[in-house]
Amino acid sequence: MKKPNILLITSDQQHFDTIGAFNPEISTPNLDRLVREGTTFQRAYCPNPTCTPSRSSIITGMYPSQHGAWTLGTKLSEDKQQTVGQVLRDNGYRTALVGKAHFQPTRSTEEYPSLESLPLLQDIDFWKNYNQPFYGFERIELLRNHTNEYLVGQHYVAWLEEKSFSDWKQYYMAPTGTMDPSIQYTWGIPEEYHYNSFIAEKTNELLETYHKQEENFFLWASFPDPHPPYLVPEPWASMYDPDQLTIPELVPGEHDRNPPHFKKTQEPEPDFTDLAETGFGIHGYHTHIIPEEDRKKLVANYYGMVSFMDKYIGSILDKLDELGMADDTLIVFTTDHGHFFGQHGLQYKGGFHYEDLIKLPFIVRYPGQIPAQRESQALQSLVDLAPTFLSFANVSIPALMSGEDQKQVWLNHQEKKRDHVLCEFRHEPTTIHQKTYVDERYKITIYYRQTYGEIFDLREDPKELNNLWDHPDYQVLQKELLLKYAWAELHKEQMPMPRISHA
Repeated sequence: MKKPNILLITSDQQHFDTIGAFNPEISTPNLDRLVREGTTFQRAYCPNPTCTPSRSSIITGMYPSQHGAWTLGTKLSEDKQQTVGQVLRDNGYRTALVGKAHFQPTRSTEEYPSLESLPLLQDIDFWKNYNQPFYGFERIELLRNHTNEYLVGQHYVAWLEEKSFSDWKQYYMAPTGTMDPSIQYTWGIPEEYHYNSFIAEKTNELLETYHKQEENFFLWASFPDPHPPYLVPEPWASMYDPDQLTIPELVPGEHDRNPPHFKKTQEPEPDFTDLAETGFGIHGYHTHIIPEEDRKKLVANYYGMVSFMDKYIGSILDKLDELGMADDTLIVFTTDHGHFFGQHGLQYKGGFHYEDLIKLPFIVRYPGQIPAQRESQALQSLVDLAPTFLSFANVSIPALMSGEDQKQVWLNHQEKKRDHVLCEFRHEPTTIHQKTYVDERYKITIYYRQTYGEIFDLREDPKELNNLWDHPDYQVLQKELLLKYAWAELHKEQMPMPRISHA
């Protein structure tokens, strides 16, 4: 088989049920096109429901507990990791990342310097002249902010200045910008200067370069939306009527059998001081109570952000067609983790391993190779991307990559490769530390030094309303799942050397 080009397109914090082909309340014509022309895997999962760990797993093919960037605020080591981009570069591929990276923290120390840290992140002269490789990507065009966040900088602001957009600071928060923090939902930034436009433009420029040079490429177009804050330009801000959308909400009593932190989120002022081991915030450990009108507006705005991003994904797909490269390019669309917008009474993300947060949209397209208009229930994980990309490129997979090679499953030559997936969430080793095992039917979540946990029967209880952990009729099942989880944890420790003799 001819080596394909590889195009990875990702969103950030996108709920799995926000593709128009499967949800008639949202419009995503370009993602729908990928659904028609490729295979959708309906059971894909992240290895961690936060950005840095999950994104680091994408490029290393390893779990967060293996590659070391185990939570937000940690750093993926540049020296100790073998990345998919580096392996592909060593085998003749051009490699690039456009958009959000987030492999490093926004704070830097002498021992752990961070290229993505403040104030370097906002040193535009530095980024205008930066041309060094980054985690195996020979070319990067980065941005770090979500909508109007104060983290705006890097190549994106250099691009804004090149466009002579002198008013860009009024659309961003202090200290760099001057935007009124009370503005909600509608973002006044002109669409042509939004980072979606930046990502599509830079991605398409690289596609043209690779086409002219007739070289294979691995290109990651990494969109920061629809991650909150909820802000989007018109007409996307008013595209959806909040009163016409299905707004998820808490089912009364559903947290009665869950671990205590679930129920606390439904209190106006919950007390999480027992978990405050460090001064760093913990995603999700706060009140999730939001007024009904705001909940509805947030969903409408979130959908608008998805539809807006979809337009620029379409621009990239159109460029592939224009250049005649579509048939030679393997495309994967997915996200780094999911999102809550009312499901189970929760908002955003945190230590709650419901399907809404750990399951992902996941579409693969490779014309003539991967079946079109197909849906599959074969389990997938983001740790599988790196080894699978290398397999399609006919490149040897490093032994330390823990992910599964899904090539034969994607080609529909094999029904499945996995019988389980693992997901980790860790704030500190002795506070929030949980792990989840998911198989074809059941899900079990365990917590560090706790007797509580969660078991859900995803076949009989797909909305995860009935925690079976303490149910007397399911104690045998609990033991079976705990043993399966224990074996899965041991199995992911890969041995780097092959056995070549008896003794």
